[in-house]
Amino acid sequence: MKRFLAFLVAMGITVTLGDAYCFSKINKPGETKGCVLDGKLYPYGEIARTENCLRCSCSKREINCCSLFLTPIGYDKENCRVIFNKKNL
Repeated sequence: MKRFLAFLVAMGITVTLGDAYCFSKINKPGETKGCVLDGKLYPYGEIARTENCLRCSCSKREINCCSLFLTPIGYDKENCRVIFNKKNL
């Protein structure tokens, strides 16, 4: 039970020290082949990972995307920097 509680506390801290985001984009009328995101055409359906590390769902009406990583927000920005390696995601 103590390990489970420690796990919950650790997850709570991890979630509050990072920021993930989601967004939706309505497709242009006449787009019949898929969804366009950052100049690239994606097919209808689930997209596990885009070039910008997003997980998306593409339909005829819209594309919904969420980031696959948390962006650190609570760190010393003068003495530290964030290094993101897309290959390790």
